[in-house]
Amino acid sequence: MSSEHAVSRRKFMGGAATAVGALGLAPSGLQGMLARYAPESRIGRQDGGYDALAKLSANENPYGPSPAAMKAMEAAWKYSNRYGYPDGDVQEVVAGHLGVPRDHVLLTAGSEEVLKSVGIALLGTDKKVVGVDPSYGSVYRYATGIHADAIKLPLLDDHSQNVPAMIKATNRHHRGIGFVYLCNPNNPTGNVVPAAEVRELLDAIPDDVPVLVDEAYHHFVEDPRYESAVPYVKEGRNVIVARTFSKIYGMAGMRLGYAVAAPPMLERLRTYATGSINALVKWGGAASIKDTKTEAKVRKETLRLRKRSTEQLAGWGFEVIPSETNFFMVRTGRPVQEVRAAFREEMVAVGRPFPPMLDWLRVSVGTEEEMDRFTATFRKLFAV
Repeated sequence: MSSEHAVSRRKFMGGAATAVGALGLAPSGLQGMLARYAPESRIGRQDGGYDALAKLSANENPYGPSPAAMKAMEAAWKYSNRYGYPDGDVQEVVAGHLGVPRDHVLLTAGSEEVLKSVGIALLGTDKKVVGVDPSYGSVYRYATGIHADAIKLPLLDDHSQNVPAMIKATNRHHRGIGFVYLCNPNNPTGNVVPAAEVRELLDAIPDDVPVLVDEAYHHFVEDPRYESAVPYVKEGRNVIVARTFSKIYGMAGMRLGYAVAAPPMLERLRTYATGSINALVKWGGAASIKDTKTEAKVRKETLRLRKRSTEQLAGWGFEVIPSETNFFMVRTGRPVQEVRAAFREEMVAVGRPFPPMLDWLRVSVGTEEEMDRFTATFRKLFAV
């Protein structure tokens, strides 16, 4: 952020107090507001205010499932009372879409279940996962939960992932490494690891160390240096790719994802996957993949609004990390806890803190109306 736009505590608190004044909060009550909406608090779901929120905190697709997916799920209700029901051939559809055999795909309840299954299957209690921080933290939490450990490496100065450091750490601790984690594009920074660096990583570490590549946001990438890691699975490399239907396909609340890997690896993961995928989402998932028109429409609108919003912020003098996802990070110069709470008083939900980037705010790309609310609130709070 340029020095002329550095935000002092006094200036931010003044902007926040102005924002909350319309809600009947005196400036002296601001600290209470911050405590009430601490980062660990969940967005209120029982107070009737959830639907009124501009929901820019969880990297969701604000448009929901495509019309084709909705139609398919509506038709699948007739299977809701059955166990051995037709499922829209969703596994075959996914495999065909990727150009891999059916037995290279494991369906899961969201890609989160892939990450959890990999953690349990490959770490045990005596192995470590190698990755960067900040990144998508679920993998590290799973490691801690099973009394395993993580080697978390800092990002480079440009907020990119430090592949040479990952290689060095993996080779140094080879026998103690369960797998390497690469979120690509990375969450929360939004940037990519170029294809050349992914190959460098795979070529430089021992073949018996699996690499988990999380591609939750791959649909939104424009950077020509990026490539999916699925071809490495086809080559027979020790790679697991995790994908989800929660982002571009708008099915976060329905829970569907999948892992792509060699069959022996998927058998190891299957032991820890619940298999709790409902009939409706299987039909909706198969229809979503086939509905390329809606996918392209969502992508185009998301990229348009991301570009517009980030250009506005940059124009006001705030540093924004170039993003290849449906979210972006802006450096506000204020603690995220304070910023998030102030936005919440304006009925705009924004991202949680991502240590150590504690003055960077992650913002999901919502609808045009939601992004207008975000920029209006930003201007009010930061007096720009």
